[in-house]
Amino acid sequence: MAPYFLRNFIPKKETREGQLPLLTALRGLTWIQWSMVFSGWLAWTCDAMDFFSVSLSITNLSKPAPIGFDRPTATLTNAITLTLLFRSLGAVLFGIISDRYGRKWPLVVNLLLCCVLQIGASFCKTYTQFLGARSLFGIAMGGIWGLSIATALENVPVETRGFLSGVLQEGYAVGYLLAAVVNLTAVPHSSHSWRVLFWIAASITFFAACLRAVLPESAVFLRAKEERLAQELNGNVTENKTRIFLRETKTMLRTHWMLCIYAILLMTGFNFLSHGSQDLYPTYIHDNKLLSTQLATKATIIGNCGAIAGGALAGWVSQYVGRRLTIIIFCCLVAVFIPLWILPSSFSGLAAGAFFIQIGVQGAWGVIPIFLNELSPPAFRATFPGVAYQIGNMISSASARIEAVGGEHLRTTVNGEDVPDYAKVQGILIGVVAAFIVTVVLVGPENHGSHFEKHRVAFEKGAGEDDAVVEGKQASRPTSIHEVDEKV
Repeated sequence: MAPYFLRNFIPKKETREGQLPLLTALRGLTWIQWSMVFSGWLAWTCDAMDFFSVSLSITNLSKPAPIGFDRPTATLTNAITLTLLFRSLGAVLFGIISDRYGRKWPLVVNLLLCCVLQIGASFCKTYTQFLGARSLFGIAMGGIWGLSIATALENVPVETRGFLSGVLQEGYAVGYLLAAVVNLTAVPHSSHSWRVLFWIAASITFFAACLRAVLPESAVFLRAKEERLAQELNGNVTENKTRIFLRETKTMLRTHWMLCIYAILLMTGFNFLSHGSQDLYPTYIHDNKLLSTQLATKATIIGNCGAIAGGALAGWVSQYVGRRLTIIIFCCLVAVFIPLWILPSSFSGLAAGAFFIQIGVQGAWGVIPIFLNELSPPAFRATFPGVAYQIGNMISSASARIEAVGGEHLRTTVNGEDVPDYAKVQGILIGVVAAFIVTVVLVGPENHGSHFEKHRVAFEKGAGEDDAVVEGKQASRPTSIHEVDEKV
């Protein structure tokens, strides 16, 4: 008999029995459910816009004071590396707080911290101050993904989660696109240069925090808090929620430590794939292909349009052919389009390469939010996916520096000028990473169609066990927040 990971490769037809067609299910969402999805998407969009503010500003940051810090590209990429390194700390901190206390206020605080630190970085006078601000910023950024994705996906029906996973993940591409548009239109015309991009990104992040603050708590936590209140009124509560949470966390780690390692390996590959194809891309177009900063930004925008399309398409496809098979298909697309990504010298050819390679990169990424949420121990869907994601980020944090240093040592001649060969370095790195991801995904598990919204939250007894389903939660569609509010 074939190994389980092969027998489980394509989801069984019966797992989709009773599910509504996608468009019907989407039309059935309440306005609060749509608001939760939009709030999660916007939070992740802000995270990406804040992060890529540095990548898009490398050229300006390298200029002499008072505009920049007068440092070479390889040195300035340390700011990107430090941000990625510290994100895992934020994922642990905010993930634990969210799984213990709820989705709403931890995400609001998280967004406000991002806003304050983004503004703070823009007022730094020295390179050392800038590195410190971006390190603290990494801690704040680390919590956004896990909290925003958990909030959105646990409040929508199972049959919509694949498609919405792709849409949510491509908030990352939209954030990059918005940052690129601001960098193209506002930055060149302002005496404040790159700082304008930081200020606009911070203002959008502040709006995202305000939006989440006016929306209600996630339905699963409203249900858990209502039950806890009823138990307290009946005198049935004998143990503190924090003590229960710590015990269930130990149970989860003892049971799922191998799954934790697998998720970290998976996300290490995925983060190398995304950061390796995006972080240094504007610099690659400008320094290696000798195109203008404006054309580099336009190519970035076109690439992110491909990313948005790829994420939504892959998320939808994964609902029918499975999460792992979809990831493998889109990683193969990455490999196919590497030559188009690195060989052309014209803007049109490079833009086409950016568009198609990002369909593959972000198509594979579009499956990740729902894939990790389904694999995750159900009561820890802010901590587990978020920490796996950010530890992968930490391990891959040197990707931009690897490419920068590799390009400086591997030179080529373009139009008679000696330039860094970023094209060859990026092509080799992305090809190796795509092969690694295919291997890890092929031998890994899948829990397609998981009804994690039925599970107990982390401060309820037994939540550390996979079968701790709330009594009476037999419906395939989660109760809307509006309906829960009416019951309270």
